[in-house]
Formats: sequence, structure tokens, C-alpha cells
Amino acid sequence: MKKFFNKINDKWLSFRKWSDGNVFGYLIGNIVKLVFTLAIFILIFYSLFIIGPFKDKTSSDSSVGDSSDTTNDNCTVRGVELHGMILTYLPLHADNDTNFNYDSVSSENVDYAIKQANEDDRIKAILIDVDSTGGYPVAGEEISVAIKNSKKPVVALIREQGDSAAYWAVSSADKIFASRNSDVGSIGVTQSYLSDVKKNTKDGYTFEQLSVGKFKDSGSANKPLTTEEKALFMRDVTIVYNNFVQDVANNRNIPIDKVKSFSDGSTVLGLKAKELGLVDQIGGLPDAEQYIEKTTGEKPEICW
Repeated sequence: MKKFFNKINDKWLSFRKWSDGNVFGYLIGNIVKLVFTLAIFILIFYSLFIIGPFKDKTSSDSSVGDSSDTTNDNCTVRGVELHGMILTYLPLHADNDTNFNYDSVSSENVDYAIKQANEDDRIKAILIDVDSTGGYPVAGEEISVAIKNSKKPVVALIREQGDSAAYWAVSSADKIFASRNSDVGSIGVTQSYLSDVKKNTKDGYTFEQLSVGKFKDSGSANKPLTTEEKALFMRDVTIVYNNFVQDVANNRNIPIDKVKSFSDGSTVLGLKAKELGLVDQIGGLPDAEQYIEKTTGEKPEICW
């Protein structure tokens, strides 16, 4: 090994002697020095900031909508956030899409979190933290089914808002808490949209209909909605509405006629929601934790 390094040193000295007396060699020598210096700098940077003590502690391998802490051995309650717009999935490009609404959650991620909690022997209960004005009906229904099928107790805590699909999602929880000032309900369905027909006419645009199938371009904001098209949309909206009402009636054990009587799309505050049977108890996180402790017999340690 010593002979090897001596040979390298001799080569380097020969190169230095040649480069000192040759303009071309002098340039090459300086380039070699620059490359060597940059290599040293990159090595130091990589050591300190990529694998060393200054590595970004906030970085995570978790996907969009999944911020669970699975490293806490004391974890007894799995916390799941149901915040923002409720979708069935989050697109793969969401991380880098500036046009994407990051205040969103997917039913597939929530379902997966519930499944993980049920397979983890440490977890004794699941807490759904709700702050959402709703989203899409299928997403709300999927979460509701996942909660209903959970082998472990599921407690929902409605904070500022638990409306529409968000309420549908947690209506099957074993216990629902809400602040007296929480916004709850909005049991209804909408497919309303803004028509651009008059604006387009004013601006000189003409809609050219090129479609096969009488109703293929129904609902286009650039063409008038016909009576037949409106009837089709209202047919489907009514079906989804009836499904929503039926699920709330079943999940909350409320007579369906009573649910229909207040299912006008409006929201109510927490106290009124309790009176109607939409929530079980007025309270916040401490009350939910107290209930979980009483139910499981263990002091809750919530991991999000």
C-alpha cells in the first residue's frame, strides 16, 4: 500500500513540474485543483446536510394525507384527520401541483388508516378529528362504511365544521362529540353550476355541438340546460339524497321521517345537533379522551 501511495505522489509531482513550465499544463493544473476543491465541498455538504446532524428533521416518507406516527410505542389511540375537501383519492401529482387544493383528504387514506389501526394490537380505539365542509358522496360513504366495519371503537370529534359528506362519513361512529358552536349537518345534495351561455353570447362565442349520444354533453356550462337534462340530473341528485338520509337514519338510529324533516341542506350548531340526535355529546378533545379512557380502560395516548 505504501508503494502505491508513493507512486501516486511521484506522478503528482511530475505533473506539477510539467504544468509549472507549460501554459497548457498550467490551465489543466488549475482545472484539476478546482474540480478537487468542488469534490471536497460536495462531500462535506453531503455528510452534514444529507446524512449528518443537519439533516432535515421535518422530512418524511409519508404520502399526501398520511402523517401518522407509528414509532410511538406508547400509542393506544390512532388519530385520523378528516380535514378539508373529502375526495375518494389524492392524485399522484398533488405534491408538486400548485393548482391542487392541499386542504383535502381522501377516503382511501382514511380507510387505510382505520385498517392499520385494527391490525395493530397496541391500538385500543380510533379518534376521527373532523373539520370539513364536506366533499363527494362516494368518499363520505366509503369512510362511513370503514368506520362501521371497524373492530375497535371509533370516536368522532367535530370541531369547527362537520357538514355534508364529512357528516355522512362519521355518522356511523360509536360516539360523536361536537362543540356547542360547531357547524353540523348540511344533509343535502347539490350539483349546481355556473352557466356561461349569456356571457359567451355577449363575447361572440358560439357553442358547436359535436357529440354522439343525446345527453353526452349535458351539464356543459357553455350550452343551455334543457328540461330533459335537468330532469336527469335531479333524478340522480334525489337518489343520492335519499341514500344520505337513509344512512344517517340507520347510523344514528333516528326514524327516517324525522331525519327527512330537518334534512334541508342547512347546518345547525352543536346544541341543536345534539337535540336532533346528530351528535351524542357536547364537548371537545378532553371529553373525547375521557370517554375513550372509560371505554377502553386505558389512558389514551393519541398518535396522529
